Order: sequence, then structure tokens, then C-alpha cells
Amino acid sequence: MATGDDTLSCIWKDPSEAWSLSNSVTLGIMGDEWREMTHANASTTALLLIGFQNDYFVPTGILHGVVEESHRVSGTLQNTIRLIDSFKDSEMTMVNTPIVFSGLYDELENPIGILKTIRDVQAFKEGTPGAETISEISIYGDRIIELPGKKSFNAFSNTTLHATLRNKGVTRIVFAGCVTSICVHASALQAFDLGYEVTMLSDCTSARTPIEQEFFCSDVFPLFSHVMTLDEFLVQEHAVS
Repeated sequence: MATGDDTLSCIWKDPSEAWSLSNSVTLGIMGDEWREMTHANASTTALLLIGFQNDYFVPTGILHGVVEESHRVSGTLQNTIRLIDSFKDSEMTMVNTPIVFSGLYDELENPIGILKTIRDVQAFKEGTPGAETISEISIYGDRIIELPGKKSFNAFSNTTLHATLRNKGVTRIVFAGCVTSICVHASALQAFDLGYEVTMLSDCTSARTPIEQEFFCSDVFPLFSHVMTLDEFLVQEHAVS
């Protein structure tokens, strides 16, 4: 007796075509169940947005040149918008944690490295356009929670991020933003130490160079997180039609 798959194989010479149709029928039948799984996963997941500010993402931004090439190669902003749009109607928590300094940079006492550079070039200064969240993110309004207070690399430091996520029952954090080797890395490590499951999206994050981005995604992040592309994440979460 021929099975449904046998019948399909008779119609298509290429068995993969038969598998594809059979699988599509199955997925259609399971659609409601898949949506339930997606929502169940989303309710305990948070998307953490880091560095989506004009000084990084707008061409006239003070630090745009630091990450511009990696932004372009990774498609960081475009992919992050796709990610947000895929889950904006779900129960996924979305949080933006901009870094903003006072006018005199009083928070930075004897800074070195990148923090000294930020002070010297007057980046992310309170009340300036560069410190503002980019319009592509702010357009989502209250759907994305904006938590103030970030003054250094770690998004959990001096903010209510941990309390906010715990109150919402979040157990997993998905990371998007920049800079991969600095704020993203520091925040992801802290998330891991606090007991969160960490997922790093390689094409929703950007570093100072594409080489640095590749190094962190292939050699560093796998030590404590799940690293994948946006498309892989969407498939995993059953968020693609």
C-alpha cells in the first residue's frame, strides 16, 4: 500500500521536492501548535538592544567611523529591525539600554581606553543628538522598554535591567547591537553570570572591524552562549512562514 510520501515521490522525480511538499502540508496542519511554541518561548525571552544611538549609527555620529564597516558587512541594523518586526506582536520583552553621560562626564574618573576616547570626543553626551536612540528603534515607542543609567560597558551596571527581566520571568537574553567586543561582550558575560541563557546573533551585532566580529562570534561567544544568525534564530523559534 502506497503511503502519502510514496505518492508524492511518484509525482516528483526529485525526492526532495516531495519531502518539501509533504513537510509544508505537515507544517500547515501544525501551524497553531508552532505559534503556541513560539509564544511560549517568547514569553521567557528578552531582546537586549545595545548601542543603537546616533553617535554609532548615523553617518554624522561622532563614533560612526569606528563601527561603520562592520555595520555594513553584518547588516546589523536591517537585521535587528527584521528581528523586532518578527516578534513585536509576541510576548517577547524588548529592552534598549543607551549609554549617556552628563555634560561634564563626571561619571568617568580618570578614564582610559575607549571611555577616555568617548570623553575626549564628547560622544554620548546628555542633551546632544548623538546620545539619542536612533529613529529606527524609537519608532516602536513603548513596545521597547528604554532603561536609563548605563554609564559603562555592562548594561546591567547602574540600571534596573536585572530586576526588570526577572519581574517579567525572563530566563533567556538575545543580544543585538554594538560594540561586539566591548559593551555586547561585557553585558553578555554578566548575563551568563546571573544565570541567563545567552543567545548571540552574529548578524545583528557589529564590532570595530569585520575580523574582530568574526573572532568574537567564532572563538569567544561560543564559550558561554549560543551563537547563530538571525535566520537560524527565526527558524529555531518557528518565526518564519
